[in-house]
Amino acid sequence: MIRLLFLGDIVGEPGRAAAKVVVSEMLKEGEVDFVVVNGENSAQGKGISPKIAIDLLRSGVAVITTGDHAWDQREIVPYFPTEPRLLRPINYPVGVPGNGSIILDTAKGKIAVMNVQCRTFMSQPLDNPFHAALEEAERLRAETPVIFVDVHGETTSEKTAVARHLDGKVSAVVGTHTHVQTADERILAGGTAFLCDAGMCGAVDSILGREAGPVIQKFLDCMPIKFPIARGIVQVCGALIEIDPETGKAASIERVQKIVDHR
Repeated sequence: MIRLLFLGDIVGEPGRAAAKVVVSEMLKEGEVDFVVVNGENSAQGKGISPKIAIDLLRSGVAVITTGDHAWDQREIVPYFPTEPRLLRPINYPVGVPGNGSIILDTAKGKIAVMNVQCRTFMSQPLDNPFHAALEEAERLRAETPVIFVDVHGETTSEKTAVARHLDGKVSAVVGTHTHVQTADERILAGGTAFLCDAGMCGAVDSILGREAGPVIQKFLDCMPIKFPIARGIVQVCGALIEIDPETGKAASIERVQKIVDHR
């Protein structure tokens, strides 16, 4: 079996530090074989920088996925084409820098990772994720049946629909973007593991990884305000999935919730 660990949206330096601790420990103990993380909020503001991407990859992360904040750090745009292990959503128009999927050789065979972004309540009007994801899954299956999909989206309905659409064609579909871990992990009828949202790697005492006070103030007066990254004890959230390397079908999926005291 391939044991794949996926960690949800990493928020700022506290989330990065805690995620690296968990990844290092689980790899060292042989609990996982392959690690994917969503890094689109890993910079102190939003987005991801080349330095942060390099740091995460050196820590043992195999692939970094992103989402609607992929481009928020200006210096990341020319970096995307140079690092194939850093993905942006596959349903961007042709010609956008970077790639939406990758296949990597591992000791347990080839593993593919795909990143796709939903459209409902999302700012960018990207190409239809259902067509893009299915077409790419069929292309990837020509090389390997082991395919992990990060579906980045706002609504539970759309992420669930993407998973149902890909059931039996990919190994796992796990959602990101809301920073709140859902409790609906399951194996679908066709053998695809699913979790609607992996949650985040960010401060427990926060609102989606940001200091609570400014976020509440924004709701109170609707005025522009900065949302600093919250610090303190961090909860690292995600999913651990067991995949049959021969068939690509998932054998199990369990939620991951680990506490790291980053104070």
